[in-house]
Amino acid sequence: MASSGDSKTQVVTRLGMLGGAFDPPHRAHFALAQAAIDQLQLDQLRVIPTGQAWHKSRALTAAEHRVAMCELSFTGLDRAVIDRRETLRDGATYTFDSLLELRAEFPAAQLFLVLGEDQARAFTTWHRWEAIAELAIICVAARADESGATGGFSTQSAPTPPFKRLELPLLPVSATDIRQRVASHESVSPLVFDSVARYIEQHHLYLTP
Repeated sequence: MASSGDSKTQVVTRLGMLGGAFDPPHRAHFALAQAAIDQLQLDQLRVIPTGQAWHKSRALTAAEHRVAMCELSFTGLDRAVIDRRETLRDGATYTFDSLLELRAEFPAAQLFLVLGEDQARAFTTWHRWEAIAELAIICVAARADESGATGGFSTQSAPTPPFKRLELPLLPVSATDIRQRVASHESVSPLVFDSVARYIEQHHLYLTP
């Protein structure tokens, strides 16, 4: 894994973006990132924690913690870059703006937007989603819910724009479940990397006031 500053001189022709709250980042996020890098043959994958999420009804954990946990989670994943741009942006943050910036920074690169199934289902409600589809190839990996069942999402039956499917093992992990487990003083080690579990404990994250 590299920081965004370390990758400025890298020649990039296939560039992916994986955005999200990462509150906290978990093993399914890592698996999705790995699948995207391998299956899309990416030169680089930008992991971009959300700043002020326009679509979240709850307040997110402070950006410094989410960025730090991302750095711990994606350590050792070659070609992954933690990109802080949205956490440094004032006001609501939008995927379209980040893709537009990446297009300007890497004008020769093909852009790929990597989504989980839940994000793909809501894609047509996103700010300027049609423009996003023109900027990047939309790539979706179906994920299992907490019961282990998939939602039955199909890239073939998905609405316009067409989605490219990523193959991903069934990983019934969700950030919501992790936060609830922490609040109930249950172990989250199977769901997140040990370094992230220690960080959550050390910084007293997700405990009910």
